[in-house]
Amino acid sequence: MSESAVAAELRAVIEESARLLGVPCARETVGPVLTTYGDAFEHDATVVAFRVATGVRHVGELDCRFMTHPKHRDPYALALSNGLTPKTDHPVGALLADMQERLPVDSHGIDFGVVGGFKKIYSFFTPDDLQELSALTGIPSMPRSLAENAGFFARYGLDDRVGVIGVDYPSRTVNVYFNDVPEDCFRSGTIRSMLRDSGFGEPSERMLRIGAASFGLYVTLRWDSAKIERICFAVTTTDLSSLPVRVEPQIERFVSSVPHTGGDGKFVYGVALAPEGEYYKLESHYKWKPGTMDFI
Repeated sequence: MSESAVAAELRAVIEESARLLGVPCARETVGPVLTTYGDAFEHDATVVAFRVATGVRHVGELDCRFMTHPKHRDPYALALSNGLTPKTDHPVGALLADMQERLPVDSHGIDFGVVGGFKKIYSFFTPDDLQELSALTGIPSMPRSLAENAGFFARYGLDDRVGVIGVDYPSRTVNVYFNDVPEDCFRSGTIRSMLRDSGFGEPSERMLRIGAASFGLYVTLRWDSAKIERICFAVTTTDLSSLPVRVEPQIERFVSSVPHTGGDGKFVYGVALAPEGEYYKLESHYKWKPGTMDFI
């Protein structure tokens, strides 16, 4: 397959952004991803976003994520057939097909790093068709940790609010994103309670301030652990100065290095609590339209 003109333009933006950030960007890593899903960029509704994150395992990487079209195409089969990810007998390799067979998946997204290459596939449900946890826990290849934490999700009113599932193939993890989150989940006392119930430590005041302004949250689960691996809260804004905290120096550098199309830029700023501690991430929308879905 050859690279479309729009994909080639995006690749040039990625390469220049990586150069400004001092991140190595190999054409043999980025090119195959853009070629495999090149027709996605021909659609006006396609969202394209860049992301950086603090924390040891995120240093030196620039991520890019975008929506794919048409919605009934199997993006994992394309990744396999184009050599973006190796075939595996692990349940992670069956999860997308199992979800497509059992759930009303509306669209997909792709996540890749300019260093690490292909990483994730997102499956989106429409805002008026959020999924119940019971529909997900019945999927054979879903991590059992989702069912094992069902009581936690029900306790905080999240068990019927699943809007997106993200499957991370190299890490063999699953992200479960919740939409229309009850407001109580963003109150300081509830955040402390959620983290305590998940086995995490006390949140920082910075995390609580971000949580109070959040629009959504997600958790990360593994197949080989019953615990919730990570919890993230996210704020969306078109003005970074309106955030309840100052962004980190490396994120400020990212904002000045990565372009966006159209009028005002759009950002999603998140704080995650993981076993290694808190870390922060910023997603900058290179291409988006009002009404299109946010990544986190």
